[in-house]
Amino acid sequence: MTNTTHWCKMMRTQLAQICEQHPDPFDCPDMLVYYSPQSNTYGLIIHDGGRSSIHIDYCPWCGAALGKQKRTTA
Repeated sequence: MTNTTHWCKMMRTQLAQICEQHPDPFDCPDMLVYYSPQSNTYGLIIHDGGRSSIHIDYCPWCGAALGKQKRTTA
């Protein structure tokens, strides 16, 4: 299941943010959540200078399950 609505209003707001100073969400200190449409996964961004995130299965604001991860083949 691919989710294009991103559950609650707060999740949609977070994922729709665009920073003019930081085109990469991992560089912007205001970005909290990352969504990967390729794998249908969500994560909380770790602002340590890299591209790390902590995978989450539930929305941090409303608690809804975020769906199944898509399997990828190499």
